Amino acid sequence: MKKIISTSDAPAAIGPYSQAIRSGNFIFCSGQIPLDPKSGEMVADDIGAQTQRVLDNISGLLKSEGLSLGDVLKTTIFLTDLGNFQIVNEIYGSYFNNQPPARSTVQVSALPKGAKIEIEVIAGTNDGATASDTSG
Repeated sequence: MKKIISTSDAPAAIGPYSQAIRSGNFIFCSGQIPLDPKSGEMVADDIGAQTQRVLDNISGLLKSEGLSLGDVLKTTIFLTDLGNFQIVNEIYGSYFNNQPPARSTVQVSALPKGAKIEIEVIAGTNDGATASDTSG
């Protein structure tokens, strides 16, 4: 079974995809770019501000299912410039300062809406809650 996750604590999907999906004890979050969830607009062009917004968006998605960044098992970071890696790494480390998840980081030629960063995550929980069919 899978459950579609939708929350106003993260930006609405800008295409035919779900913000996140829960399957059993796993949450699969779609890649988040630095959109403000309230305005739907990109945050400042600064890589630091963009990284913080993306991680806050991910936190909002996880919170909607009773999880936190501490439940993240794997992240994938997409950067348009690996020259920004050190700044991103410092901010990322402040969000994942205890038992950080596995991670991949890749440089890409472009991201939606001109974003400089996108992060997707897989989180897991052992709380016994599982997805249930909500399609009716």
